[in-house]
Amino acid sequence: MAFIIVLLFLLTSACSNKTGGNETSLNNSKHPKGTITVWGWDVAAETMSLAVKKFHEKYPDVNVKVEDFNSSDLYDKVTVGLAARGSGLPDVVLMEDERIPGYIHQFPDGFLKLNKLGYDQYKDSFNPAKLASVQNSNGDFVAAPWDIGPAGVFYRVDLFKKANVDPESIKTWDDYIEAGKKIKQATGAKLLPIDIPNYDGLFQMMLQQQGLSYFDKNGKININSDEAIRSMKIIKSLYKNDLILINNGWDGIVTATVNGSVATVPYGVWYAGTIMDQAPKLKGKWDMFYLPSFKEGGTRFANVGGSSLLIPSTSKNQSAAYDFVQFFTTDKDTQLLGFKKFGLFPSLKETYSDPLFSEKSEYFNNNPVFKKFADIVDQVPEININENYARASQHSTSAQAAILLENKDIESALKDASKQLQNEIK
Repeated sequence: MAFIIVLLFLLTSACSNKTGGNETSLNNSKHPKGTITVWGWDVAAETMSLAVKKFHEKYPDVNVKVEDFNSSDLYDKVTVGLAARGSGLPDVVLMEDERIPGYIHQFPDGFLKLNKLGYDQYKDSFNPAKLASVQNSNGDFVAAPWDIGPAGVFYRVDLFKKANVDPESIKTWDDYIEAGKKIKQATGAKLLPIDIPNYDGLFQMMLQQQGLSYFDKNGKININSDEAIRSMKIIKSLYKNDLILINNGWDGIVTATVNGSVATVPYGVWYAGTIMDQAPKLKGKWDMFYLPSFKEGGTRFANVGGSSLLIPSTSKNQSAAYDFVQFFTTDKDTQLLGFKKFGLFPSLKETYSDPLFSEKSEYFNNNPVFKKFADIVDQVPEININENYARASQHSTSAQAAILLENKDIESALKDASKQLQNEIK
């Protein structure tokens, strides 16, 4: 009963939520003072903590308190705080890009519009795809860009050599499948891991290659589009040829990476850090190539993940909060902190000229793997990530499971998923 009362409170509060947007007074002092609280999680929170020292050199009178939460706990606290008209919220909060539109839709006045504070001066400092993820439908900056995840295919060099497969020969998804057949026959390893019942990450990457998400730029559902059908046909072909290792979530992907059960892992650049950390004995046996395209010469680029910083409109020290956000996301050395220590890939384009990105990695086959990712940042297609993105992912994931595990017709499964999503949105 108590749970129902709390839920009703959140729903009614959300419907009537008016936190004032930019109505609260903003201290425009050039010398902000006081304390601000910043919320983040895991290595992201640690990176922000590391950034405080340099921030203090420029803003000595601002005390920054970074609080580290489990990400799900953080989102719960943000939701409750916004529903309670800002009660208990920090001055700055980290949020995954795909989550931002949902919060902005539910709480339109919950966060400051950073362009009104001058952040639009940095719009040329980031790639268009990342900018699209931090702006609302009016083009306002509702968040400041931090990290991104340009995607590629990490592969086992030794398994490819044993199967006599040249990674440079893999240009299309059909090439990828044919290479997988050879690798499986020669080594016994499957081609890639997919958490079929719970995650549609490969499907998302394939859609973005074609310039789409689950929705087009006008919000029309794309789950049963020609591009979606084309993508799912490739995934089904991978499955029918026994090239997919069905795994259980994140831990399953990592286990397959470490024990050699798979020869490739298509993922965002940040997965390089996981490989190096979890499989140190495989030094020199991993490398990467770009995602295969659907046709020769087609787009091979997509993005997986990324996060940004927002300022709740109820912050009591908005000037200091903005100065921290601006500093953290646009200072080159600060942006490189997370990359150097944790492999968090910065979205600030200025950082890519740093020698770190051109260094050859002994772990990744003595290749400048991070430069290869940096080179494609501007080529990642811009897509529409709206407030229904998470809901759409659930339906496409269910359709994927039905297609692969129950042998349901692709077009029928995607059409049903599209209808179900449309009904929910209505």
